[in-house]
Amino acid sequence: MGSKNRSPWSWVPSLYFAQGIPYVIVMTVSVIMYKRLGISNTDIALYTSWLYLPWVIKPLWSPVVDMMKTKRWWIVVMQMLVGAGLAGVAFTIPVPDFFQYTLAFFWLLAFSSATHDIAADGFYMLALDEHKQAYFIGIRSTFYRVAMITGQGLLIILAGFFETYTGLDPVEFSVHARPELPAQIEVPEFDRQVESDEMAFILTSVELHIPTRKVDPVTIDSIRQWAVKQNLQNGFVTPEGTKKVKRETGWFANNVSGPLKENLKSAFGREEVVESSLNPGNIGLVGVRLTHSPGEGEEVPLNTGIRKGDESIKLIEGERVVVTEANWQETAWIVIQLDSQLEGRSTAFYVGRSGNIPLAWSITFVILAVLFLVFFVYHRFILPRPASDKAVVQEEGENMFSEFFATFKSFFQKENIGPALGFMLLFRLGESQIVKLASPFMLDAREIGGLGLTTGDVGLIYGTIGILALTLGGILGGLVASKHGLKNWLWPMALAMNLPNLVFVYLSYATPQSMWLISASVAVEQFGYGFGFTAYMLYMIYFAAGNHKTAHYAICTGFMALGMMLPGMISGWIQEIVGYQNFFIWVVICTIPGFIVLKFLKIDPAFGIRKNE
Repeated sequence: MGSKNRSPWSWVPSLYFAQGIPYVIVMTVSVIMYKRLGISNTDIALYTSWLYLPWVIKPLWSPVVDMMKTKRWWIVVMQMLVGAGLAGVAFTIPVPDFFQYTLAFFWLLAFSSATHDIAADGFYMLALDEHKQAYFIGIRSTFYRVAMITGQGLLIILAGFFETYTGLDPVEFSVHARPELPAQIEVPEFDRQVESDEMAFILTSVELHIPTRKVDPVTIDSIRQWAVKQNLQNGFVTPEGTKKVKRETGWFANNVSGPLKENLKSAFGREEVVESSLNPGNIGLVGVRLTHSPGEGEEVPLNTGIRKGDESIKLIEGERVVVTEANWQETAWIVIQLDSQLEGRSTAFYVGRSGNIPLAWSITFVILAVLFLVFFVYHRFILPRPASDKAVVQEEGENMFSEFFATFKSFFQKENIGPALGFMLLFRLGESQIVKLASPFMLDAREIGGLGLTTGDVGLIYGTIGILALTLGGILGGLVASKHGLKNWLWPMALAMNLPNLVFVYLSYATPQSMWLISASVAVEQFGYGFGFTAYMLYMIYFAAGNHKTAHYAICTGFMALGMMLPGMISGWIQEIVGYQNFFIWVVICTIPGFIVLKFLKIDPAFGIRKNE
């Protein structure tokens, strides 16, 4: 079958799946990867927010794509560059200065992805007639969504699987709540030196019995704090945020940002630790050691979590410990606490797995690189060659650029331009910050205010439940807007998008352990975002209407990306100063400017209402 007669089913789904994957990797997967590799929230938010820049300048870059080569050529070449960027990330993760090198390759990914977006959308319109464009619009959107699910869900779950299983044999122990035992807490010791030809983790006991009868709260807190201090002093636990990019201090840091940070910290900062309740449950300790020394420079982590049983028997310290040649002869401590309301017999089973996090993420990115090699080869042969897919000839270049600048100028001469720009830049002010810190918040240890989830847990919550809720919200938003119009639903959609941010305030204060409760909270937030984001997209379409609507819409998307980039850059810096609880309150406050600007928008009441044929 010739390329002219080739069915769109052979290339539209794969093309838009390939379009979505690099975007979600740059915007979401990079954040989780850097968090798991020990980068601070400040640096994660600052440097990954810069990755929005290629989408900010996309309207300026699109004429070059039109002028040079065909859209088909750009698609194939950009997929090859995306694959090269993914391979570059994979092979630079294990190196000492991995942050700088991987960021460089993420920049390549971001620029290639933004250029791919331009070419793919243009190719779609050239290769299909109007009827097929309308027919396949839902298909392309569906497969773009599938890419989002794959990136935010399956890839994160896969990385979590590799994190768990790229290491030593797992260790298991059971914890038993015993009401008949006397109220006491024992600090266990290793009864003998275990020698083994193979490296392995050993425990002080594979069965831990904790009395449900209450011990003095001061004793409980002092033993817990002792275990925390031992893990920190021996280097088993690294305080969050210690791995930062080396930056030279200058006049601005010494005279502006430094003093501002100290003032904010003194006014709003707090130690993000789990506070002891007035009536805490008893605790028990399990000691962990390696049988012999790791190699020079080698780190052997142990990630411990509940496998099954009563979740009111909680792990509160030592969820992740890292053993090196310097501390392998010391004992790392895992602390288990009973819920204060637990009075009867109960049991929980825990498993500790050793995983190599850099290796896990390298394997994940190698798989992605191979995937894009397949896309490159497949689309090289499968994409049709429409006669209209031509580069703009050189003689037309001057006229094209003159027209482009005239179009750009006309955008800023539109009626209501001030409020429109304010809406595009401020409507997502809260979300632009929360999107950078939501995953780090869930991954951070409970001792510093996080939820202590695993990489796989975050992938499951956001990549499946979150995406489903987001999609349902978007569908409902489109349905109601088509019945009553954008103007009628603007305020309800603004409330739906911003008020659910309060669930993160709740999560930061309650720090629940129930996956169901955390998942439900994220589902509420993502549903509200999907419903409310409909207003944002419809308004950009409304504002771009008229002459040059395609170019004007592209400019709107550039301002959308800028509104996400700038606040996101400082979000991690703010969070590390004020802590998670105050940060999420700050995010809610940041939604206020978006509400204020709504009052000044001018929208045709009939816009968005479905016309009867």
